[in-house]
Amino acid sequence: MFPTLTRRRAAAAALAAALLVPLAACGKGDDKPTAGSTPGSAQPKAANLTVLAASSLTDVFKTAGAEYEKTHPGTKITFSFAGSQELAAQVKQGAPADALVTADTKTMDGLKAETGDATVIAKNRLVIAAGKGNPFKIDELKDLADSKLKVVLAAPEVPVGRYSKQILDAQKIEVKPVSQEPNVRAVLSKVELGEADAGLVYKTDSAKSGDKVVTVDIPDEQNAVASYPAATLKQSKNAEAAAAFVAWLSTPEARKILQDAGFQKV
Repeated sequence: MFPTLTRRRAAAAALAAALLVPLAACGKGDDKPTAGSTPGSAQPKAANLTVLAASSLTDVFKTAGAEYEKTHPGTKITFSFAGSQELAAQVKQGAPADALVTADTKTMDGLKAETGDATVIAKNRLVIAAGKGNPFKIDELKDLADSKLKVVLAAPEVPVGRYSKQILDAQKIEVKPVSQEPNVRAVLSKVELGEADAGLVYKTDSAKSGDKVVTVDIPDEQNAVASYPAATLKQSKNAEAAAAFVAWLSTPEARKILQDAGFQKV
């Protein structure tokens, strides 16, 4: 009796083991990483992303976007550059976009209802952009108060305009600009074209002008630090891909691109 019972148990155990083999094989197939992924991590689906970004990021983001597309096949990024205040208006009006990067935290903070959590990805400082050859020998902030100079600034509602007012007010320097522009690129263009003798711009923008302008540094104790926060937009139809791009902006690869363009470390 006992030998027969033992044989039956052994047969049942063998049958159960045989049934488990194909199930185990199926499980292994499901866990196999896809191309370009790492074990235990999910890759975002490819998508066409629209990123709203501050004007001062125009050049560096073109480089960063190309690098991101190269390492994330199937993803296409389209940038829309403008003054941060213009971008904020677009977001509030429901413009179709996936992520936002502004040139100040104040603008981003005003959009908390429309964005995810923001992360500062870079910093910048202001400089004086003087006309080609610096004929008026501008070498410090107080020189901008000279009534003979045609000085152009960004409008006070624009981040760079707000920073400009902040540092001029702190030094009790009164400047009467010949115009107030909608973004930093417009300020720089006026100086490059000789339509203004000087203007306050970001260091990264002035560096791109070559010999069209002379860059005059402003001492740290008289300067302002511009922070660039990035966030996804809640209205995005590509939430996963947008979050992946915003996260990538804080990686060593992205930071190197930003720092090579003259932006400061966070």
